[in-house]
Amino acid sequence: MSRNKLLLVILGSSLLAGCAADYLHNYDTMTLASGDSLKANELLQTVDPYNPASNNTKIEGDGARSVGAVQRYRIPPAPPPTTNMTVNVGPAGASTQ
Repeated sequence: MSRNKLLLVILGSSLLAGCAADYLHNYDTMTLASGDSLKANELLQTVDPYNPASNNTKIEGDGARSVGAVQRYRIPPAPPPTTNMTVNVGPAGASTQ
């Protein structure tokens, strides 16, 4: 086979493979967003979709409680107390010889 024919065959097969790639993206399954078209259309026609309370810039909070929380994060907690306890595992009076 000559070089030109081989090049023509490779070019033709690559063009056909490109057409088949789009067909492979079609699935017979349902997606997670299926059935949401009614809700999407309702949201598109909503005049003011924001919550009216989102315009409130006065956020209530306890300042002393907030300061205490920040200080707990900044200062690491004290380590737990150590105990002087000995644990023996095995039967009483058994030797390891």
